Amino acid sequence: MAAPLAPSPMNYQPETLSTQEAAQLAGPVVLDFGTNWCGYCQAARPCVDAALAGLPAVRHIRVEDGKGRPLGRAFGVKLWPTLVLLRDGKEVSRLVRPDNRASVEQALRLLLP
Repeated sequence: MAAPLAPSPMNYQPETLSTQEAAQLAGPVVLDFGTNWCGYCQAARPCVDAALAGLPAVRHIRVEDGKGRPLGRAFGVKLWPTLVLLRDGKEVSRLVRPDNRASVEQALRLLLP
């Protein structure tokens, strides 16, 4: 049996933001909905991390999603991972199950001025 992932900023963390708090986030933010055990999430992680690596101004928040989680439901998340790109709390774009760095970078260009 594999050991569980240790908590880390790189892992999906239990939801701590309310919908209202998410709407008040300043600047560019990527809400990355998924779970640590999701194979699609694990496969997407390298391309998401690589696309964000050179963008320190973009805040990246990995949110552990699941049934009954209010933030994911408020954003209409149905598949993992789903990246919701916000600028000053408003959705600019979203990506569902990104599978390459270029698609993430393209979405990020919409987020940045």
